[in-house]
Amino acid sequence: MAAAASAFDDLVARLRPCRRIFVLTGAGVSTESGIPDYRDADGEWKHPRPMTYRQLLASAAARRRYWARSLVGWRRIAAAEPNAAHHALARLEAAGRLGCLVTQNVDGLHAKAGSRRVIDLHGRLDRVECLGCRTRFRRHAFQLELERLNPGWAERAAATLTPDGDAELHNADYDAFRVPPCPRCGGVLKPWVVFFGERVPPPRVERAFAALRRADAVLVAGSSLMVFSGYRFARAGRQLGLPLCLVNLGRTRADADADVKIAAPCGEVLPRLVAALVAEDPRSASRSRPGNGDGRAHRRRRADDAPPRRRPRVAGARG
Repeated sequence: MAAAASAFDDLVARLRPCRRIFVLTGAGVSTESGIPDYRDADGEWKHPRPMTYRQLLASAAARRRYWARSLVGWRRIAAAEPNAAHHALARLEAAGRLGCLVTQNVDGLHAKAGSRRVIDLHGRLDRVECLGCRTRFRRHAFQLELERLNPGWAERAAATLTPDGDAELHNADYDAFRVPPCPRCGGVLKPWVVFFGERVPPPRVERAFAALRRADAVLVAGSSLMVFSGYRFARAGRQLGLPLCLVNLGRTRADADADVKIAAPCGEVLPRLVAALVAEDPRSASRSRPGNGDGRAHRRRRADDAPPRRRPRVAGARG
């Protein structure tokens, strides 16, 4: 208990002087919304590896299997609501303390919670794109067409759900599943997400790095950072000399580089953290009022105003 309290106090102290916090979130932020994560406490896969981009492109059979499972899983993803962690980060932005929120999640829950400075690094499941003409469509309309072409599939019970909306189905005849083509060009449709093995669009990556260069701290929440597309920002932040703070139940790829780590659910830690930061800063309240903008006029605090770097503290479940 004492160690956890000490680590939380250290976390608050590290972020107290910061006005442009770069937040990176992963699947652990959404687990309390009913969306499972990919990895266990040791960073190992909990489920079979997701379908790769190469597999999706390789055959119509693979695409039928993907969309059949996604048709069932999407209902649960679409019904999910933001939890305390999502709302806390939206409050941090409203208070003028968040520079950018980069999420590896594809569930769109940060936007639902009210966050606006969001970079959806891996895309969003609520959109569909054509691989031919690159037109994007809303998933809702596509879902209705899938259900029309495949009556009865939406009511199937899913044994498991993954963060990318994939649902494990028992005794499913994927050969009979029908996938509509692009209504504009007749091309192949895929969800507007970055599959494993697919490259994150460079402009999206550069936007995130541009935000990181303006940041004064890095906060990673709910990510093991095992995937390089997210880990590179933690690594680059450390190279820039920024404080690196981690909130994640399991081990992460950046544990050895962290200034402080709290091993607890994001839904417990982030609301307390944001409450502490906003309560301590009377200017935060004025920033969040209409007409005060986003706080750009306020002096940006330097990262070296934070406490000197020490060996990372790792805390347990509660403070």
